[in-house]
Amino acid sequence: MSPLTKSASERAQRTRTRRISGIGRVLVFVYGVLALAATGRSVFQIIDRFDEAPVAFTLSAVAAVVYIVATVALVAPGRVWYRVAWVTITFELVGVLVIGSLSLFAPAALGLHDVDPFGRDATVWSVYGMGYLFVPLVLPILGLVWLRGHRPRTEAS
Repeated sequence: MSPLTKSASERAQRTRTRRISGIGRVLVFVYGVLALAATGRSVFQIIDRFDEAPVAFTLSAVAAVVYIVATVALVAPGRVWYRVAWVTITFELVGVLVIGSLSLFAPAALGLHDVDPFGRDATVWSVYGMGYLFVPLVLPILGLVWLRGHRPRTEAS
């Protein structure tokens, strides 16, 4: 292994280790749990009763994909994955705020029959994630703050 390759490899390993230690591990764990929960919920809703609220159930599937990509991006090393994490988690925050607001003030726009965050047709982001103890609202804020303090090192570092 050449010294140049070895140093790039060591740098990538240091960045990866640094990004997934401490509170980063907790964030990755919670994102992983939400990825599984959102995937399970959306698959069940789509298979069992898609015709009841197709917009809401499609949004549940979008939330699942967002959580899966965010989980991978938080773990994967490098600047590209760091950017993917920023974009994904920012999209998540906007999604929670928009879908949360629509579910409260215009539930019909989402095909929801009521505002019940625990109801049959609720999404992961309905009422700002109330059905998930508001974790979907708080998590992207914590994720963005954490990412801000854990930028990948530049070549000069």
